[in-house]
Amino acid sequence: MSPPEFDSPHLLTRALPAHLASWLLPPDWHWGSEGLSVDHRHYQEVIDALGRSLSLVSVPDPAHEGWMLAEARQLAHLNHPSVPTTYHYWTWQREAKRGPGYLRRWISGETVGARVRRRGRDDVPFTAGLLRSTASVLAYLHDSGTVHGAIAPDTVWAIPSGRVWLIGWQWAVGRDLVPAGLTPDRRWTPWPPEWGEARWAPDAMSDQWQLAAIGFALLTGELPPASDIPPIRWVRPDCPQGFADVLDRALLPQPSRRHASVTAMLRALDRVASPRTAIFVGAGTDDESGEKSEEARLRWAVGDDYEVLSLIGRGNFGSVWRARDLTLEREVALKMLHAHIGRDQHAMARFRREAQLAAQLAHPAIVPVYDWDSHGEVAWYTMELAEGGSAAELVARSGPRPLAEIGPVVDQMLDGLEAAHAIGILHRDLKPENILIDRYRRWRLADFGIANAMGEEHAGASGTPSFAAPEQILGEAQGPEADLFAVAAIVAYVLTGRPPFTGSDARTILAQQLADAAELRGIPEPVAEWLQRGLAADPGARWPDAGAMRVAWREAVRATRRSERATGWWRRLRRKT
Repeated sequence: MSPPEFDSPHLLTRALPAHLASWLLPPDWHWGSEGLSVDHRHYQEVIDALGRSLSLVSVPDPAHEGWMLAEARQLAHLNHPSVPTTYHYWTWQREAKRGPGYLRRWISGETVGARVRRRGRDDVPFTAGLLRSTASVLAYLHDSGTVHGAIAPDTVWAIPSGRVWLIGWQWAVGRDLVPAGLTPDRRWTPWPPEWGEARWAPDAMSDQWQLAAIGFALLTGELPPASDIPPIRWVRPDCPQGFADVLDRALLPQPSRRHASVTAMLRALDRVASPRTAIFVGAGTDDESGEKSEEARLRWAVGDDYEVLSLIGRGNFGSVWRARDLTLEREVALKMLHAHIGRDQHAMARFRREAQLAAQLAHPAIVPVYDWDSHGEVAWYTMELAEGGSAAELVARSGPRPLAEIGPVVDQMLDGLEAAHAIGILHRDLKPENILIDRYRRWRLADFGIANAMGEEHAGASGTPSFAAPEQILGEAQGPEADLFAVAAIVAYVLTGRPPFTGSDARTILAQQLADAAELRGIPEPVAEWLQRGLAADPGARWPDAGAMRVAWREAVRATRRSERATGWWRRLRRKT
């Protein structure tokens, strides 16, 4: 398929925009690391006194204050899992130099548009699940007499945990409250045929058409054409016929021939897919990934204790699912062994040990484990749901991260690792995929799947080659220094977007490690020196423990900041002269 035909409306900002530069935040609050400018709004991350990441919604144009107030009032009265919670509205306060603006939840993830631009066309199960979630919030809106009016690939966010968020609420306040002459930008908003060339006339039927247009974009990699939209099966032959029929009907040019409502469309989706999942009626016993049979096994095993919501990801050892704990009414991540491993008693014992070891670790930088259980040949444990995904996913969707952003989180990770080592637990498989990010943007260690208690069997090849220490690749005895090597490799990867050692196989990577040939270009010298010691081939040349590595990290970050401030001062002086 050709590249997507839509651009991104989001402008990522690192510095405060001009209209926020003079604001004074409440005591113990501080600005976050980034913001987004889009469609007459600016979303700026702020960290409150409780450490929560919030989004400050503001308007660059002071004339739009009344429009934003109407938006905040409407959102404050909506109660749906896909609508960001609104916490507070700040009116203009002269003494504090703050306002107007309102606070809502900060969303970490990516829009559907960003996902399509990054991945191209998507799979049918993901598309069906996303459409069902978005249709649910639209049905909720329409039942209250509200329409959205700007359902687009970049107003629907899909976060790594599988949850869907709908934004773009400035357009949902009603046409009378939107300033005259303003409409959603056609460059990235699907434009229903009944609107013609210029007219913006949102209603329930146009919301339905725009929703189906997002499905078309996910399945094909591009938005539907303005006219003569081809049937889904022509451009995506592997799409199940029942699902294609639902989308084709919603994309008809005549509103009267579409589904009677979004609710009717949602019921039609339910008839071709099982509730809350994307397992299609009439499909074979298993798809290419084995998802159908795997989910069926999991649903049978967890019974009435958990409601399985969506697949988060898979590894060599197991799969991770977003699920709802029906007893405590909370969403959790549920990790289940793959079927072929579940029949291996040795693997089952290892899996049980993984859960038991992780459950011993109580630290803010370590993902807590809630429970472990098994039924028949199905074994699983539940842990806290990391809504921000992993460090690997963050780099994949947003690129390398600045030192100012990762400085504090690396400090916390090393503190967590020190706590684990203090009670005799090694991780032995640290990699970006095992660094999970929660809703407050904290980075936390997860998946102690290859961890061993110190004093047990330390030898044996383990870990992922790009992030494993030489002694791991060689199958030699390993101590805490192996985890420290992995932390350094992860830091290098997050800063540059690539592992410090690359190669097609473990032997090639090992040769680079033994030659101390880490790729550290572009990294500030104090941090590069810290990385070189952490990536030393000889375990004895690394730090003796995570605590010492943490102290050295703090000094490397401080030294880099001092250097940047001095450089900035010298450049300013040169400009003046």
